[in-house]
Amino acid sequence: MNKYHEITNIHFEGNTLALTIDGENKFFSLDKISLRLLNASAADRNNYAITPSGYGIHWPSLDEDLSIDGILGIIHKRNQKKRAA
Repeated sequence: MNKYHEITNIHFEGNTLALTIDGENKFFSLDKISLRLLNASAADRNNYAITPSGYGIHWPSLDEDLSIDGILGIIHKRNQKKRAA
């Protein structure tokens, strides 16, 4: 399995999601990334699971998923194969 990111140290500081992604501390304003998390209780915010591949984070009680690439603004282009004429 490819490991997309190493996600550690997830916590909330007020209305900010604080993560350590690939060894770097990152901070994300909840009003920019997830209204569900913004309006959630502390118990629901702290009930999460990191995907084994490091692709994202899931909050089961909120039915919320965030991809790490998405919150970092990483856009992947699909490989396009040329067709023979």
